[in-house]
Amino acid sequence: MCNILYPEYYGAKADGITLDTEAIQKAIDEAGRTKGRVVLRKGVYLSGSIFLQSNMEFILEEEAELRGTLDETQYPILPSRVAGVEMEWPAALLNVNRQKNVKIAGSGTINGQGEFWWNKYWTMRKEYEKKNLRWAVDYDCFRPRNLIIYESEQIVLREFRCIRSGFWNVHICYSSYVLAEDLIIEENQGPSTDGIDIDSSHHVTVKNCQLDCNDDNICLKAGRDYDGLRVNRPCEYIVIENCRIGLGAGITLGSETSGSIHDVVIKNCTFENSMNGFRIKSAKTRGGVIQNILVENLVMENVLRPFSFLLNWNPSYSYCEMPKEMADEYPVYWDVLSKEVPMEKGIPIVKDVTVKNVTVTDTDHKSLAFEIEGFTEAPFEDIRFQNVTIQAGEYGFIKNVKALAMENVTVTAG
Repeated sequence: MCNILYPEYYGAKADGITLDTEAIQKAIDEAGRTKGRVVLRKGVYLSGSIFLQSNMEFILEEEAELRGTLDETQYPILPSRVAGVEMEWPAALLNVNRQKNVKIAGSGTINGQGEFWWNKYWTMRKEYEKKNLRWAVDYDCFRPRNLIIYESEQIVLREFRCIRSGFWNVHICYSSYVLAEDLIIEENQGPSTDGIDIDSSHHVTVKNCQLDCNDDNICLKAGRDYDGLRVNRPCEYIVIENCRIGLGAGITLGSETSGSIHDVVIKNCTFENSMNGFRIKSAKTRGGVIQNILVENLVMENVLRPFSFLLNWNPSYSYCEMPKEMADEYPVYWDVLSKEVPMEKGIPIVKDVTVKNVTVTDTDHKSLAFEIEGFTEAPFEDIRFQNVTIQAGEYGFIKNVKALAMENVTVTAG
């Protein structure tokens, strides 16, 4: 029988006031030694960063909440990858770093108390935009994620609820053979509160999840610009199925494409009141190849941009240029972010994308059916739409696509 460990036995109070980090970590350390199971029972466990170990389970029972402290010193600064760049960054609330065979499950809640960091970000962003530094604020505003799986393998994430993350909710980075199943991700009104980010990882499955957030609901990433091209690790063999996409920016490939994204299946998903449905985004400094993508059996209702493929996405964020009047002192990663990428390496390639069996309805008549534009020097190639029915406010546009195939596609606009 699995050794069951309760943090209360190590001094946890679960009262939402006492900092329980040390007690929870002691239980985790014992579970790591004994291949045990740490169980959080009913209560609110206020905590800073905790670190799971190999061959253990971490269970959140139904009325248990792991709540992130607002004391920023309780999230140690560690090597990580953030928005496509390797740099030091605060640890997440819950961390699986360089471990194997870990399960996080149960119907309890991980709550990052993100409002503190959301307000911090918006305050910083106002000041940074005045200095033409929009591209830097996301990196300078250190915000902890709710959960990171980093350089790990054979990981199961099942059933728990993830809310109010300071930054991304679930980040799967440099990892393999990960299953995220039956998760509920919601109450994420703040900036950059992505649902699930799959970053330069392989053999990852996301299924039966419900996701509401302020940014990408599910996003595949593979590094940004110079640093992403240096690392050159792809995001590959990914399956996303039977998910409900609510508020948010949809299911996205990019904008971090430098290490390439390929062999992806997205199927049997529903979208309701989302900003986007299926989206591809990149920039002329990203590079990489997106290919062998299958998207099928989708139902979208009141989605503003059902199909948004933009390779010159969000220039004020995507292109990093140091202001001439910049002082001599600035973070080292600013040099990395602003390092020039030659055009022959920076232009991303998108090819072999199939979208089929999709129904889109728009009762508000506010949507664009298509928002598709490649680069003139590197058009999209082999884009296929089959058995697609769209009701939209406007048709939209399709530009710079080579070998576009439309088979049994009906668009009703207006």
